[in-house]
Amino acid sequence: MQPNRVVYSPIVARPVLRWPGGKRVALWVVPNIEFYELLPPPHRARDPWPRTPHPDVMSYATRDYGNRVGLWRLFDVTDRHAIRCTVSLNLAVFEHFPEIFEACEHRRWDYLCHGIYNTRYLYGLSEEEEREVVRECVATFRQLTGRQLAGWLSPGLSYTLNTPDLVAEAGIRYYCDWLHDDQPFPMKVRSGRLLSLPYSVDLNDTVLHRQGHEGEEFARMIRDHFDTLYREGETSGRVMCIAIHPYVVGQPHRLRHLDEALAYIRAHDDVWFATGEEIADWYYAEMWDRMQLNLAGDGRP
Repeated sequence: MQPNRVVYSPIVARPVLRWPGGKRVALWVVPNIEFYELLPPPHRARDPWPRTPHPDVMSYATRDYGNRVGLWRLFDVTDRHAIRCTVSLNLAVFEHFPEIFEACEHRRWDYLCHGIYNTRYLYGLSEEEEREVVRECVATFRQLTGRQLAGWLSPGLSYTLNTPDLVAEAGIRYYCDWLHDDQPFPMKVRSGRLLSLPYSVDLNDTVLHRQGHEGEEFARMIRDHFDTLYREGETSGRVMCIAIHPYVVGQPHRLRHLDEALAYIRAHDDVWFATGEEIADWYYAEMWDRMQLNLAGDGRP
């Protein structure tokens, strides 16, 4: 971890954060829509497929299920709750599967970049090699959508010490690799500005599935997590992220538990159902300067 990338700031010593309309919790739902290569190029630091010898057809097919079936179930659930999601997107998905691109665009879903493929890691890249990866992502997204990438989550969370500087240099405004807070927080970068936005590997279906937890437990954790942040958010606003993967939560025996958890949250009034870009833009406009003064030690809450 690069020293002094973020200033230590106890959450109780910061300026009070009030979301639009006085909401207590900014909730963003992040489907990871990913493309795993059947035979990715070898990587010296990490093998994306746990079973050998390759090809690992079973693991590949499990991921492919998410794009072929699970995602389309997930669309139904998020539509029912009128949730505009923020996709953690492997850009190759839109290039290989235009039907998914059309469905996401139809719903006006937001996007943050998750690399090109989820089998191509940033580990071990030189600064210039990583810079070229980020440039390719920005250019590909602009070619596909005509828009500028707003957010970044490294593929497989395979960030380097240079990643925050390089994404800020490319005009990306928020960053999700650091899982260190329940509020947005400014990061120090060589040029420009960058906001760390709370992502989650605790409320993350694929992580919990690997640990042996099933859909009912995932839903209970979502409710318990929400209850705590909703209570704390009365004093100062919080961010809650629900990170999901269509190949996991989109299985027939799991989806209803996510549906029930979202319905539970929908029953509360003081929740801002937002996208990553909306949260970041609001923070830059309303809180960034106040937080900078607070971090400089002016003593103002």
